[in-house]
Amino acid sequence: MMDYSNLPNDYVMCVDMKSFFASCSAVMMGLDPLECYLAVVANTDRSGSVVLASSPKMKKEFGIKTGSRLFEIPHDSRIQLVNPSMSTYLRISTEISRLFNRYVPKNAIHTYSVDESFLKVNGTGRLWGDVWEVAEKIKDEIDREFQLPCAIGIGPNMLMAKLCLDLEAKKKGIAAWGYEDVETKLWPLSPLSEMWGIGKPLERKLNAMGIFSVGQLARYDLAALEKKFGIMGNQLYHHAWGIDLSEIGAPIMEGQVSFGKGQVLLRDYKEREEIKHVILEMCEEVARRTRQGGMAGRTVSLGVYYSKDEFGGGFHRSVTREMPTNITMDIYEMCLFLFDKFYTGRTVRKLSITLSNVTPEREMQISLFDQDGWRKRELGFVMDRMRRKYGSDAILRAVSYTSAGTAKQRSTLVGGHQA
Repeated sequence: MMDYSNLPNDYVMCVDMKSFFASCSAVMMGLDPLECYLAVVANTDRSGSVVLASSPKMKKEFGIKTGSRLFEIPHDSRIQLVNPSMSTYLRISTEISRLFNRYVPKNAIHTYSVDESFLKVNGTGRLWGDVWEVAEKIKDEIDREFQLPCAIGIGPNMLMAKLCLDLEAKKKGIAAWGYEDVETKLWPLSPLSEMWGIGKPLERKLNAMGIFSVGQLARYDLAALEKKFGIMGNQLYHHAWGIDLSEIGAPIMEGQVSFGKGQVLLRDYKEREEIKHVILEMCEEVARRTRQGGMAGRTVSLGVYYSKDEFGGGFHRSVTREMPTNITMDIYEMCLFLFDKFYTGRTVRKLSITLSNVTPEREMQISLFDQDGWRKRELGFVMDRMRRKYGSDAILRAVSYTSAGTAKQRSTLVGGHQA
């Protein structure tokens, strides 16, 4: 058995806003988030548009959840369909974070996503009571001030709080787990993909090793897991025992290790030149993010994913150059190399581009064989400054004004959706 006596035993809460986008829209329409039938759809005018969120009753009675399509929603007079209002959702999320700050200092709050946060409530007992009382106060205040439902998981670390939230608190409202609950509440969990941090591909690999439950993972040979998965194998093993040494707000890794962009296209793209136009736009954004981070990278990864109408599939390939770069056209040329080599001519619906193997830009050396390199880099910074000052669509490449371009339309969005 694991000795937990020397491990962190903090009071950590994981607060999740139930069906956040749908609940916010329901409140704005004067509806009860828990009683109404409402779905937030990326674009209510497009039958294939994706569902971004649905109210609890939509999920329970109609099976409509995040990722469903508009055409899957039945025609029912009780159902309300709305477009997203991302700027409003973000504003409400910020106000909820301010509410958390009434109970704990800012450095004890970790915003995990727009609708989920971790709070470390050590040392607040004299002011607000024990951790359960703090959870009840926060839940009641969110309900009173925003009319929004939430669930709160409590644990001795971030991992246990999150697992408690996902596996119990979402059903009960508030729940608490300790290390003593690992064997009875966590170990029976199966399939493995229901555990935070384990996706379907990893689950299949673990299943192939004869591991089908968290308990089996916890009792598997650690050395064998490390040999198979490296440092992630060590993490999987200890997570199965409920052990997490990360601090609130601490990054998973020191520094950013890559810069990327993924995009689900608004329609199927069949022409090579049209696909290349979107790739160029995305390279521009990846290069901008890299420059903004003061970094440059050597490895470019291109993901091309085919339409479901052609039974899906696709490819994800990488290429590495000798000198790091953050210049748009350098990244684009590497993407074109991969695209021309691996693209099979099928209909494309999704693209992803990542620049990794990064180093600080200040460490870059000027190449004797690319005398105009510094001018290209400076041009990129000039374009970045113009966009910061006048908006992301202040200066665009010519391809963005073609029928294939997406940058102009996406510049009006917040978080990829309508503001």
